[in-house]
Amino acid sequence: MKKQYVVLIAGVVLILAFVLGGYFYKGRQAEKIAFMANENVSTFVRDYSPTFGSDDAKVYIVEFMDPACETCSAFHPYVKGFLAAHPGRIKLVIRYAPFHHNADYFVKILEAARKQGKFWATLDVMYQSQSYWASHHNPQPQFVWRFLPMAGLDLKKIEKDMHDPEITRRIEQDLADAKMLNVRKTPEFFVNGKPLPSFGYEQLKALVEAEIEANY
Repeated sequence: MKKQYVVLIAGVVLILAFVLGGYFYKGRQAEKIAFMANENVSTFVRDYSPTFGSDDAKVYIVEFMDPACETCSAFHPYVKGFLAAHPGRIKLVIRYAPFHHNADYFVKILEAARKQGKFWATLDVMYQSQSYWASHHNPQPQFVWRFLPMAGLDLKKIEKDMHDPEITRRIEQDLADAKMLNVRKTPEFFVNGKPLPSFGYEQLKALVEAEIEANY
């Protein structure tokens, strides 16, 4: 009987150690990322990263996204809402984390559309039509071409420009930065280099508002 108690107590101690270790790791990870925001800004924002908002903004939302990610699509209006509610104070930075199968195909289209000055219009069209071409059960990537004219694109130019080796280099760099920042899913948000304490709209809103209050 005593042996059973010893085993039980040991099990509880191990569980507590695991839980506390997890909290400690997350805390240390948050400190590391916040430090990197100050000491290694390029890990968050590359010179080629698509941005939206004022260059004078003191609050940066860095979003690692995947065009084929349903949650990215769902959060897109929320992020746009933050920028509209705080004009001039927030800058959105897009980073690529195409974790879904063949999702880099859509990133290449986005980057090609960017050469035509149509990045954000194309992203909106992609999210609006996502359910038609990005079904996880039966993805049909070619279907996206049916919707691209809605963004006012020159499709022949897109087909050519999306094969630019520089685009592949950018995707690889973003994935390397994502790994450095321990990004394992999309969307993943950092606000002024700070990760969300846990994922969710309210958590993102609270962190954005806290940084606005701290910087304005």
